[in-house]
Amino acid sequence: MRRAIPLDRLAGLESPERGLSAAEVDQRQGYGANAIVEDAARHWSALAGETLRDPMLWFLLGTALLFGLLGDRAEALTLLLAVIPLLGMDAWLHQRTRASTAGLASRLAGTARVWRDGTLREIAARAVLPGDLAQVAPGEYFPADGVLVAGSEMLVDESTLTGEAFPVRKQVLAVADRFPAVADDCHWAAAGTRLLAGQATLRVLHTGQETRYGAIVRAAREGSHARTPLQQAIAGLVATLLWVALAMCLLLAAVRLVQGFGAVDALLSAVTLAVAALPEEFPVVFTFFLGVGVYRLARHKALVRRAVAVENIGRVTCICSDKTGTLTAGSLVLSHRLAAPGFDAASLLQLALQAVRSEADDPLDAALLAAGQAPDLAPHAALFPFTEQRRRETAIWPDGAGAWRVVTKGAPETLFALCDLDAAALAGWRRQVDLYAAGGHKVIACATRRLAAAACPASEPAQGFVFAGLLAFEDPLRDGVREAVAECRAAGIRVVMVTGDHPLTARAIAREIGLGGGEPKVLVAEPGCEWPDDVDVVARAIPAQKLELVRALQAEGEIVAVTGDGVNDVPALQAADVGITMGERGTQSAREIAAIVLLDDNFGTLVRAIGEGRQLFRNLQLSFAYLLLVHIPLVASATLVPLAGAPLLYLPIHVVWLELLIHPTALLVFQELAPDGRLGVLARRGPARFFSRRAWWAILLGGALITLVLLGAWWQALDGLALDGQVLAEAPVVTHARSMAIAVLVVASLTITASLSQLRSAMARAVCGLGLASLLLFVQLPALAARLHLQPLHLADWAVAALAGLLAGLIGRWVLGLLQR
Repeated sequence: MRRAIPLDRLAGLESPERGLSAAEVDQRQGYGANAIVEDAARHWSALAGETLRDPMLWFLLGTALLFGLLGDRAEALTLLLAVIPLLGMDAWLHQRTRASTAGLASRLAGTARVWRDGTLREIAARAVLPGDLAQVAPGEYFPADGVLVAGSEMLVDESTLTGEAFPVRKQVLAVADRFPAVADDCHWAAAGTRLLAGQATLRVLHTGQETRYGAIVRAAREGSHARTPLQQAIAGLVATLLWVALAMCLLLAAVRLVQGFGAVDALLSAVTLAVAALPEEFPVVFTFFLGVGVYRLARHKALVRRAVAVENIGRVTCICSDKTGTLTAGSLVLSHRLAAPGFDAASLLQLALQAVRSEADDPLDAALLAAGQAPDLAPHAALFPFTEQRRRETAIWPDGAGAWRVVTKGAPETLFALCDLDAAALAGWRRQVDLYAAGGHKVIACATRRLAAAACPASEPAQGFVFAGLLAFEDPLRDGVREAVAECRAAGIRVVMVTGDHPLTARAIAREIGLGGGEPKVLVAEPGCEWPDDVDVVARAIPAQKLELVRALQAEGEIVAVTGDGVNDVPALQAADVGITMGERGTQSAREIAAIVLLDDNFGTLVRAIGEGRQLFRNLQLSFAYLLLVHIPLVASATLVPLAGAPLLYLPIHVVWLELLIHPTALLVFQELAPDGRLGVLARRGPARFFSRRAWWAILLGGALITLVLLGAWWQALDGLALDGQVLAEAPVVTHARSMAIAVLVVASLTITASLSQLRSAMARAVCGLGLASLLLFVQLPALAARLHLQPLHLADWAVAALAGLLAGLIGRWVLGLLQR
C-alpha cells in the first residue's frame, strides 16, 4: 500500500533534524487543531444542533407561544417546562449512541514531544501541526499521521486501524534533496497506533480529521452513507406515512373550521395530530439499532465495515468457509509417532529433533520443537537443508571415536528409497502413510545411520540408512467448531468447506467437524464442473471456482457468507452477500473488500455473529411492532374524536408526555434484548421484510381493536352527553373522559411493551415501572392532574383501563408468536 505525500507542506523540511520555527508555526495555524476526536465543547454543541432539529422541540415552543399570545400563561409555562425532560432524554440518548466513539480517544496521544526552534518541547497533542518533527518513545502513541524520517528497530502496533494482531516493522524513509511524491506503508506511522520497540522520529503530514484514525471516528459517528435495503424500505414507509399525516392534518383543520371551532382550534388540532402522527421514530430506531449491532458484533471480535452487513449477517443461509485457520487452528502439531522395530516413540522424536534447525520458521520444525526439547549436543558438523528437489533434511553429528551419526527426515517415499526395507515391510509402511494421509495428516519419515569415517563427509549420504518410523502432524480443529457446525445445521444454515487440499484430507476434516451429518459429499473442483445442491466439501478449489460456487448458491436463493483471507479470495468476497475476512491472516486487499473482519479468525465467532445479527433483526421487528401497535390507536383517536365534533382528545402537553414514553421504549427496551443462546431457524428466505403478511394483519387488527377499546372507554366516560365542543370543552366530564382515554392508552403501551419484551431485560422492567409511575403521578395527584387538564380516576375506571391493558397484552403476545415463527 502506497500513500501520497503532500509535498506543499514539506518545503524546507527535508532534514530529519530540523523542526518548525516560530514563524512557520504561526503560518501553519490555518490547518486547525489536531482534534481527531471531538472535544467536550464540540460534543455538546453537536448535541445542541441535533436537539434544535427535533420537531418536538419546535412543537413545544410554538404551542407555548400560541397559548402565551392567547393569554393562557399557565398553559404556556407548562409546555415550556416540558422542554426540560425532552432535553434530558436527548442528552442521555446522545451520550449512549456516542459512547463507543468517545472510547476511541483512549487510543490517542494526549501530549507530543516536537522540535521547535531547535528545542525539543512537550506540547498538547491538539497543538501538533503538519510539518512538525515529533519524537516518539516505546510505549507511546503517534500524535498524528506522517512519515518516519529517523529511527531504528521500529515495531508498531497497528491493530486499531487494521485489526491485525501482529506488530508491524517500520522503516525510515530515505530523503535526499526532496521528499518523494509517494511512500510505501512501511514508512508511514499513524495516529492511534503505538510504538512497541525502537525509537522513531515522525515528520507530521496529516492532523485531525485528515488522519486515518480521524476517518474511523467520522465513520463511527456518521455511519455508512450507502442506503441499505431496509433503509430504503423504511424511507418508503416514512414517506407514505408523512403524506397520509399531512392529508389527515389538512382534513382535520378544515373540518374544525367548518364545525365553528375557530382558526386557533383548527391550527392546534392540526399541529397536535401532526406531531402524534410524525413517523420520525422509525428511521431513528433503525439507525440506533444498526449502531447497537456494530457494537455487539465488535464485542464478539467481528469488526463491521459496512452497515449492510449488520442486516445481512442475520439472514445468512449458507456459509462458504475456508479450512485452514478458520475451521482449523492454522498451525501443525505432532499427533502420532509410529516407531519402527528397535526404536520407541521417545527415541524417534529425539532423532527427528536432531535434524531440526531451531532458528528455522518451518511449521514442521516448529511442531517438533513444541513436542520435545532439542537434544543438548555439540554443534552439528554438517547440515543439508530441505529442498523441493531432495525432499529431505539431513544433519551429521559427531558420535565419538571418530564416528558420525547421520539423521535425516523428510518425505516418506524419499526415505524409503534410502533404507533397506523388504517388500512386506515397505508395503506395510506405505499403507500406514496412506491411512495417516486419509485422516488429514501430514506425514514425514525419519531414518538414521552410523558412519565410521575419519572426517565428516562432504556430501549427503544416500544409502545404508535404518528406518526409524513415521511422524504424523495435523492442523487441529479450533475449539467449538464441531458445536458451531451442529448449531448451523440445527438452524438450517448450510456449511460448505472450500479448500485447496487433497480430497482425502478434506473429507477427513469435514467428517470430523460433522459436515453432511458425518458423511460429507466431496466434490473435486474442475474447470466447468457443475455444482450439485447438496455438496458439503469442495476440494482442490481455485479462486475462480470459489466465485462460481458463490454465484451458483445465490442463484438457488441462498444468502451466502464467504470467508477468505488472500488476494485470490477478493472476487468471491465481493460477490458474496456478506464477505468476511480474517484479522490475523487477512491481506489488505481482502480487508478492503470484506464487510466484516473476524479479529480471531474463528468459525465459532462467525456463528456467534450470525446469532447476534438474527437477534438484532428480531429486536428491530419487536420495536417496530410496538411503534405501530401504539401509534395506530394514538393517531386514530387523535383524528376521529375531533372529527366527531368533540373537544380535542389530546392537548399538546399530552402528546409530549406520550412521546416521552414511546420514544425511549422503542429505542432502549428492545435493543437491550440479548440472544437466548440459540440461532433459531430462519423463517423466510429472500428479500428482507420486517413482517410476514400474517404479522401485518395482526398488527393492523390489534391496533384497530385497541382503538375501539380506547374510544369505547372515552365514550362511556362522557356519560352519554352530546358531543358539543362549545359546551363541553371545559366540562369536568370531558376532562374525565380525556383522563380515561389517556390511561387506557398508557396502560396498553406498557402491557404491549411487557408482552413483546417478556420483561427479559432490566431496561424493559425500568421503562414499564417508570411509565406506570408517571401515569399514577400525573392522573391521581390532583394538583398535577389539573395542570395537565386531567382529573383523578375512580377504581372502576382503573378496572376498565386494566382490562384494556390485558387485551393489549394478549394482542402483543399474538404478534410476538407470529414474529417468532
